[in-house]
Amino acid sequence: MNITTTKNADALTLALEGRLDTMTAPELEQTLKAELDGVTALTFDLKDLEYISSAGLRVLLSAQKTMNTQGTMKVTNVNDTIAEVFEITGFSDILTIE
Repeated sequence: MNITTTKNADALTLALEGRLDTMTAPELEQTLKAELDGVTALTFDLKDLEYISSAGLRVLLSAQKTMNTQGTMKVTNVNDTIAEVFEITGFSDILTIE
């Protein structure tokens, strides 16, 4: 998985490419841990994300919980495959998806 990080003042965008699964979720966790300090607006751009596993969902849920206390989080450019996973797991009710 590739993670492209774009930070603009207190806004952070993470563009994910490839597969977010048990092998790559720790990398995303590390990136979030390193970058979230002082961020009030977090965006995940999933345009190039092909697959998400339960480990990836756990990272998104953890990020949402963190952002609930320090700002906002949204998920953008969700393809049909990922949208179906969000729908089945109930994440479409938890996350702000645009």
